[in-house]
Amino acid sequence: MVIVRSLLVAALGAVVATPALGQECSQARAIYGDRDGAYELRFEPVGSESAVTSNLFKIAVLKPGLLLDGVVMPSGEPERATGIVMHKCPTGDVTGEELRKCTVWQGPVYSVGKTGAIDAIPAETAPAAHQILLPDFGPALRASSAWGKGKAETDSWDAFTLKGCAA
Repeated sequence: MVIVRSLLVAALGAVVATPALGQECSQARAIYGDRDGAYELRFEPVGSESAVTSNLFKIAVLKPGLLLDGVVMPSGEPERATGIVMHKCPTGDVTGEELRKCTVWQGPVYSVGKTGAIDAIPAETAPAAHQILLPDFGPALRASSAWGKGKAETDSWDAFTLKGCAA
C-alpha cells in the first residue's frame, strides 16, 4: 500500500510539474533534450525588444558539462531564422577569423510540430515548439573546437524534443 501511494504521489507530481508543455511554456523558457539524453538545449529571454537576435539558447553537453552559446536571428532572402552555436568566443572587438574558429554550427533553425509539420521557430513569447531541428548540428560539432577529450565526445542528434519549461 505504501509503495502504491508513493507511486501515485510521484505520478501526480510529474503531471503537475509539466502541464501541457507546449501550451503553457513560452519559447524563451523551453528546455529540450536529444533522444539519447546527452545534450540539453535551453532557451532564455533575449532581454531587449530592439535586439537583432530573435532567440537565445544554450546547449549543454551533459558529460562533461560543456556549455555552448547559441543565438537565432532573421537573415537571408527570403528571411528565415538562422542559428549560430559558439564555443568560447572572445568578446568585444573580434575579427571574422576569431569568430570562425569559435563557431561550432551555423544554419537554419526549424520547429517541428507534434504532427511532424516543419515551420519557423516561434517568437520567444509564443508557445514553445514540440521539437527544434538544427540540421547537421551533429556532424558540425564533431568538426569543431568543442569536440575532443574533456569536451563533447558523444554524438548529438539534430532534433531536440521539448522536455520541460524553466521557471
